[in-house]
Amino acid sequence: MGKLYIIGTPIGNLKDISLRAVETLKESDVIFVEDKRVTVKLLNSLEIGKKELFTFSEYNANKVLKKALDIVKQKNICSLVSDAGMPVISDPGYQLINKCWEEGIEIDIIPGPNAPSAAIALSGFPGSKYMFYGFLPRGKNKRRVLRNIKDIDILFVFFESPQRLVNTLKEILEIIGDRDIFIAREMTKIHQELFRGKVSEALAHFSENKVRGEITVVLSGRDSNNETV
Repeated sequence: MGKLYIIGTPIGNLKDISLRAVETLKESDVIFVEDKRVTVKLLNSLEIGKKELFTFSEYNANKVLKKALDIVKQKNICSLVSDAGMPVISDPGYQLINKCWEEGIEIDIIPGPNAPSAAIALSGFPGSKYMFYGFLPRGKNKRRVLRNIKDIDILFVFFESPQRLVNTLKEILEIIGDRDIFIAREMTKIHQELFRGKVSEALAHFSENKVRGEITVVLSGRDSNNETV
């Protein structure tokens, strides 16, 4: 039986990799990746050299699950990474981890950067409780989610695509109201942008220019007196 390591990788700046992550990637016989091109770039920056990579993405996870599990059983050390941040958190990988538990295969984790927690820390919003949704659904399902969280008293954290951000802000303003909001774009990267203000201010700001990059949003909660917190 082999061993599977879940490894957190940088969300942007490649220098954010941990020493233990580097050591484990060097020792890995096989690395399960979301996109080989992204992982090769990381390995090259760390001067690790060539490694056997196996694509395990949201598009092929169910199809290659059995083969991936067989690889873990046959190899000494296998690692699971995503393109950025912690695997499984709005990224593929849970299927393989679940099967490893069922088969009694040893699992370990090397935690790393995480976009939701980084955005919450940067926001400066009070409160230790939050709800993380991942990417919001489209259309009427998104509006249903927004209606459901309208009266929650905790932070609501989610990812959004550049193409949908402005429309989502419009719907938040219409359904939830003009709460405090924090938006992090391209965190830790060269073109990082951090915005904090009201939803209406964010809408005006991001409507002016074409939005690019990866986006994490933190929406403030509402307390029992219906005031933003």
